[in-house]
Amino acid sequence: IYRLIFLHIYLSREIVQVITQNYQHLLALIFAVKEINANPLLLPNITLGFYISNSNFLAKWTFLASMQLLSTWDKFVPNYKCDTQNKPVALNVLIIASTNRIVFVLQIAYGSAPPMDDKNQAAFVHQMFPNGDHQYMGILQLLLHFQWSWIGVLYLDDDPWKRFIHTVFPKFSQKGICFDFMLEITQMTFFSEVETMRDGLLEIACLVKKSIANVVIVHGEIQTMITLRMLIEIPEYHEESRISKIWIMTAQVDFTSVPFQRSGDLRFIHGALSISVHTEDVSGFHDFLKNRKPNSNPQDGFLKDFWQQAFLCLFPDSSLDDHSETICSGEEKLESLPGSVFELNMTSHSYSMYNAVYAVAHALHQMSFSVFKHRTAGGKQNLRKLQSWQVMFNLLQDTLVTLNENGDLATGFDIINWVTFNNESFLRVKVGRVDSQTFPNIGFAIHDNAIERPFSLCNDNCRPGYSKKKKEGKPFCCFDCIPCPEGKISNQRNVDDCFQCPEDHYPNKIRDFCIPKYIIFLGFEDPFGTGLASSALFLFCVTVVVLGIFLKHRDTPIVKANNRTLTYTLLLSLLLSFLCALLFIGKPQKMTCLLRQTAFGIIFSVAISSVLAKTITVILAFQTTKPVSCLRKWLGKRTATSIIIFCFLIQVTICIVWLSTFPPFPDFGVISMAEEISLECNEGSVSMFYCVLGFMGFLSICSFTSAFFARKLPDSFNEAKFITISMLVFCSVWISFVPAYLSSKGKHMVAVEIFSILASSAGLLGFIFFPKCYIIVMRPDMNIRKQLIKRKH
Repeated sequence: IYRLIFLHIYLSREIVQVITQNYQHLLALIFAVKEINANPLLLPNITLGFYISNSNFLAKWTFLASMQLLSTWDKFVPNYKCDTQNKPVALNVLIIASTNRIVFVLQIAYGSAPPMDDKNQAAFVHQMFPNGDHQYMGILQLLLHFQWSWIGVLYLDDDPWKRFIHTVFPKFSQKGICFDFMLEITQMTFFSEVETMRDGLLEIACLVKKSIANVVIVHGEIQTMITLRMLIEIPEYHEESRISKIWIMTAQVDFTSVPFQRSGDLRFIHGALSISVHTEDVSGFHDFLKNRKPNSNPQDGFLKDFWQQAFLCLFPDSSLDDHSETICSGEEKLESLPGSVFELNMTSHSYSMYNAVYAVAHALHQMSFSVFKHRTAGGKQNLRKLQSWQVMFNLLQDTLVTLNENGDLATGFDIINWVTFNNESFLRVKVGRVDSQTFPNIGFAIHDNAIERPFSLCNDNCRPGYSKKKKEGKPFCCFDCIPCPEGKISNQRNVDDCFQCPEDHYPNKIRDFCIPKYIIFLGFEDPFGTGLASSALFLFCVTVVVLGIFLKHRDTPIVKANNRTLTYTLLLSLLLSFLCALLFIGKPQKMTCLLRQTAFGIIFSVAISSVLAKTITVILAFQTTKPVSCLRKWLGKRTATSIIIFCFLIQVTICIVWLSTFPPFPDFGVISMAEEISLECNEGSVSMFYCVLGFMGFLSICSFTSAFFARKLPDSFNEAKFITISMLVFCSVWISFVPAYLSSKGKHMVAVEIFSILASSAGLLGFIFFPKCYIIVMRPDMNIRKQLIKRKH
């Protein structure tokens, strides 16, 4: 008979204060052995047996049991063993004992094994537990999924686990997870000093309670739940509120409690999340548990102790010094027990135990088949020669169980959400899965609709419209939130920096998204456009009336006195200048952009050159009255016409060069205004635009200077004084135009230029022609030759 020796079941016949939850591990073992022995296709002619030993949470007890493997049954003499019938072939353990490598016995852990530095030792270890790295990556994905970036960690003060913690958790920081604390908790055993543990737990409880981290990872072993419950409840004994956190427990941790915790409040675990080895339903196990009775299973030496502890009663023949008034009948029902005492559903640890038994059974079956096939001498084979990939089998439920090349169980983890009830029961709800094979891209899936999602941050999230600014002296998860600067936005939480909106968009008021800019231009329907267009048409009509008056009275002395050709030329240029203003109103088109500035520059050059010619004509007329004057030959229409043509050709040349090199074109002004896109005419070559304005300015200065010096010449109809005033207005308007134009944006720039055109043209029209029109229309008595040759004394 091959006997399987199972260690560390946490049950003892000598210690009555048992952990009732872990009794299910033993029953899973018994159930698996019974199934295998009843299966004629698996291990025929071989009966499996087992022996159970308790470590009481102490590694030295595990070592003691390991040494017993070297001894004869009931005679503890290490390295002296003569009973071949009790030879063990495998150990099913929760904590790996390093002593076992000496006896070359295969160890199958139904929990996780700590990191092993000794490769020889690791060769004898197989785990009914998936690769632990997948578990931690699953926890990391869980934290990232719920955006829990500020967390705490509680872990056992065992050296191998310390090294493992300090190796794994730095990877979390690389993904943006910060740790408010990483605290060691003392390993709980039956022989722990309660007073010593209480002082240490109280100190840890104060640190955990003060922490603003709402999520705490609990990394430990199956009995760590006992310590966690003490940690949570201990503040109540000091008249403080208990700790309330979201606990994330590793797969090694399961619900366990000692008797004095039975009446404790289970609400601490409500909403907790845990990683658990993936399990499947095992048919028949539920009925097997319900049929488990002390009277019908007398060979189970643990059952009575469990029964008394679970149902709070005593059997009549009990040797315990306990005056309990309740007598155990042996017919109590396990299904009546709350889940905090005993669960009928197979837990993940029990499922691992169940698989571990089958792993050994199938390995033995394969060995037996190999022995029969090859008829080796003596029919003996060594189990340690089996490779891990050979331990592959199907359970009775057709579930494939495989150990990978590293000796780990090739399966994933479940994500469990704990839900508690008032009757001291709880429910484990599967809400997700950690499995890199099923989910190769993310290795993680979760259904979080029913899961509470509190924040666990160093500080509140930065809302959209804000960016993060690191706090000096704090971890990178701690930051201040500062508003996005003008023109920038952030449309997500906790961004490192705000970004600029596209050129055709602008930020909204709270700067969390970009709004498309709306297109504007100075149209005729715009109030500005309507007013300016009406003004241009009105002044055009006035100019037409003035021109009509001058044409009707063209033979009168006042019209003839100042060169009628120049007068008509000036009036026509003013007519065109008023019409030119209309080119600036309306939606910019390619043709209107080409004509706007060039037409304006040429027309105004003709108008100002006409004014200059008038002034020069007046000066020459008075200079030629002297007896000896060399300027007499310049007096006449030819000089005035030459001035106009010369100025006209210069401005035309500038415009031709402009249009042939870098002409104006329709464009969108996206940068100049925050919320609008101005559809405007881009001037193309800015230097050529200012050349046009500069030449006009030069002509204006020349006209103003000559008129200023000729303003006091003795003549009743001397235009120089009126030209001086009109050019003063003209220059004032265009000098003011430059800063006003440069400081304006969009359609207001166009409005400024139109206003300057109308104002300067109206100045010329009003101050030069209105006095003459007044005399022609209202004072015809002054429009005679006698008045023309009259001299001032």
